[in-house]
Amino acid sequence: MKFSLTILGSSSAAPTSKRFPTAHLLNVNERFFLVDCGEGTQIQLRRFKLSFAKINRIFISHIHGDHVFGLFGLLSSFQLLGRKNTLHIHGPGELQEILKFYQKYFGSEQSYRIQFHALGYTRKMLIHEDERVEVFSFPLKHRVPTCGFLFCEKPSERNLKKEAIDAFKPGIEAMQKIKKGEDFVLNDGRIIPNSELTLPQWKPRSYAYCSDTSFCPELSEILQNIDLLYHEATFSKEDEDLASQTAHSSSVQAAKIALACNAGKLLIGHFSSRYKSSDLLVNEARELFVNTIAVNDGDEYVVERIRLTENGQTD
Repeated sequence: MKFSLTILGSSSAAPTSKRFPTAHLLNVNERFFLVDCGEGTQIQLRRFKLSFAKINRIFISHIHGDHVFGLFGLLSSFQLLGRKNTLHIHGPGELQEILKFYQKYFGSEQSYRIQFHALGYTRKMLIHEDERVEVFSFPLKHRVPTCGFLFCEKPSERNLKKEAIDAFKPGIEAMQKIKKGEDFVLNDGRIIPNSELTLPQWKPRSYAYCSDTSFCPELSEILQNIDLLYHEATFSKEDEDLASQTAHSSSVQAAKIALACNAGKLLIGHFSSRYKSSDLLVNEARELFVNTIAVNDGDEYVVERIRLTENGQTD
C-alpha cells in the first residue's frame, strides 16, 4: 500500500531552467491527487512517467498564475486522450468562473464532466472522503484567499494471524468482525481476545501541503504529528522582511512550523529565483529542524508503513 509524493514543480513565481512552478502528485493506495497545477505540469507528468488517467481530483490552493496556469493545458490533454471519467476540481470560488470561460471557448467537445467544489477559508474542513483517505482544507495567510491541504490515510482493517484462524476456525462473517477489532466467542462461551487473532494495525500516514503563506503558528494545532509536511520557504531568514511584505515564509519559519507540529519530515520548496542554490535555505532550516529536505523537480518521497504496538503506539 503506497503513500508517496512526487514533486512536479518547486519554483516560485517564475519557472527556471531547472525548476517548474508548483505542482505535487500524491499517491495514496493508488488514488492519485494533483495538488496545484503550475505551468508545465503536464510536461512533468510525461517526463516522470506518471499516469494522466489516474488523476481524478485536483486541488488548487489559490488563484495565482504559478499555481494554476498549467490547469488549462492539462484539461485539454485529458480531452485529447479520450478521458471519460468525471474530473473533480477543488479550488477558490473564482476559479469556477475561469473554468466556465475555458469551457466556452475550448471545451465545446469535452468528453468528460468537470465537477467543481468551492473551498472555504474560515476553518479546517473535510472536503473529500473515500474508503482509503480523508482530505481537509485549512486557511493560510496570503495576499488572496488561500488554502492548504491535509491528506490523512484511514486506519486499515486488522490482519488475521493465520495460525490463530487455523486453530479457532471462525467463519467468514466472524472473520470480518475480527478484522474490525471484535473479539471471537467460541461455541463453549470462551472469549478469544482480538489481540490473539490479529496483528497490530498499520499507523495511518499523512501529508500536508502548505502553499503560499505568511508565518502561521496556528498550523501546529491543525497538523500535529504530521508524517510529511511540505511548507513553502520562498526566502532566507535574512529576507524575512521581504517575505512579510509578499505574504510568504522564510526557511526558518517553515522549520518553526515543522518543529511545533512534531512533523516526521519537512520538505521545503517554492524557492525564489534570487537564490542560485537551495543550499542556503535548507541549511538554515536544518539548524532548527534537522530532518529538512529542499525538494527538486522529480523527487519522490515515500512514507513507509509502520505497525502500531498493541497499545496503539509506534515502537
